[in-house]
Amino acid sequence: MERTSTAEPPVAAIRRYRPEDHDAVYDICVRTADAGGDARGRYASDDLMPDLFAGPYLHLEPDLAFVLTQHGRVVGYVIGTADTPAFVAGYRREWIPRLAHRYPAPARPPATPDDEMVALHHRPERMLLPELAAYPAHLHIDLLPEQQGRGHGRRLVETFLRAAADAGAAGLHVGMVTANVRARGFYDRLGFHEIAVPDPGPVTYLGRSTGLPSR
Repeated sequence: MERTSTAEPPVAAIRRYRPEDHDAVYDICVRTADAGGDARGRYASDDLMPDLFAGPYLHLEPDLAFVLTQHGRVVGYVIGTADTPAFVAGYRREWIPRLAHRYPAPARPPATPDDEMVALHHRPERMLLPELAAYPAHLHIDLLPEQQGRGHGRRLVETFLRAAADAGAAGLHVGMVTANVRARGFYDRLGFHEIAVPDPGPVTYLGRSTGLPSR
């Protein structure tokens, strides 16, 4: 009689980002870039969204990048900065010139969805809002769909909170697409509160301290 295995799947592990994780982070980013859904094929290049929302953090802030692995495969990540103004300065100084061959300044006003995203790339100062000054750190977190709802997101955020606090940030904010109701519930459960920002467009800003409650 064949015996059915009852072994639990290996616990996903969090570790610091390594350069060899770059392509996996880019892949996860584009697979979750459409308000949590798959954005592959939406733009002329599937690298567009990762080039805006993953690549600059891996390049400028590798010490604040962490990946979730299972069976040796990267299945999620959290990336960000402890100092948004410094990150914005670095983005303009290093990241825009680095990708100048790929993303020249778009037409004004932007004529296509690609142009709209490239316009954001050329305007990193959009991240500098006075209402967010008390929350100088910010993050981006993404998990493959099959890894969501398992507590991994909380572990990744808590890992980032500790690292941001160690880097001197007292508060952290996230900017999430308002239509992503599932993400809002996730952040609410982690103690984030809404930050009122005039004319936020399709984005809701949430913030919290980087301190973690004792367990």
